[in-house]
Order: sequence, then C-alpha cells, then structure tokens
Amino acid sequence: QVQLVESGGGSVQAGGSLRLSCAVSRATVSNYCMGWFRQAPGKEREGVATINSDGITNYANSVKDRFTISKDNAKNTLSLQMDSLKPEDTAMYYCAAAPNARYLRGPWYKASTYDYWGQGTQVTVSS
Repeated sequence: QVQLVESGGGSVQAGGSLRLSCAVSRATVSNYCMGWFRQAPGKEREGVATINSDGITNYANSVKDRFTISKDNAKNTLSLQMDSLKPEDTAMYYCAAAPNARYLRGPWYKASTYDYWGQGTQVTVSS
C-alpha cells in the first residue's frame, strides 16, 4: 500500500512563505502523477497543483504564480513551495498520488482522480 506523509505546515502571517513536503514510501514517485489538494472547514477538497512524470504541471488559478510544485525522484518526495500566502490559503493540505505517471483518468483537480492520500498538514495564514 502506497504511503504518503506530509510535513511542513504551520502558521504564518500574510505575505509569508511555507514549503510543504510529502514523503512517499512503498511506491516510486516517478511512476505516479502527484498532486496537492487542500480543504478548508465546510468546503470541498480542491486541487491546488499537480505534476506528472514529464514535469508537466497544473495549478489552480487562485495559486498560480504564488505556488510551485516539484518532485525529487532521487529522494522520492513531492514538494509545494508556497509564497505570498493569503488568509484564504488557510486549509488542511493533502498529498495525493494517481498510479499513471503521465495521464490521469479524470480532471487533475478532482479528488476522485487520485487513489492514494496522506493524512494532511495544516496551513494557517493570519492577516
């Protein structure tokens, strides 16, 4: 069973930065399409960014030009660099993996497209 463990969350003031990491075990990152999702209280889980084996990325409009997704095949990790954070970025952030490295079976921003999930890491941005 693929295991995903997120880290790097915390509390930061608006305009600050955080870097989230996702350690992957029992799977090879290069064989999966990887993504970051977030869920705020009372809201649906939404796609933040995704990256496939060719390095092709997708971002939600709300985070474009502020967040950067990357993966390190050698370390078997996924990262999300978050800059210029806003209070509306406050949420639980989840790492996700889909078993096809290049093509997804559904929209990249839909949680149902991914098979494996981490437990999440909390990000809180204060104004």
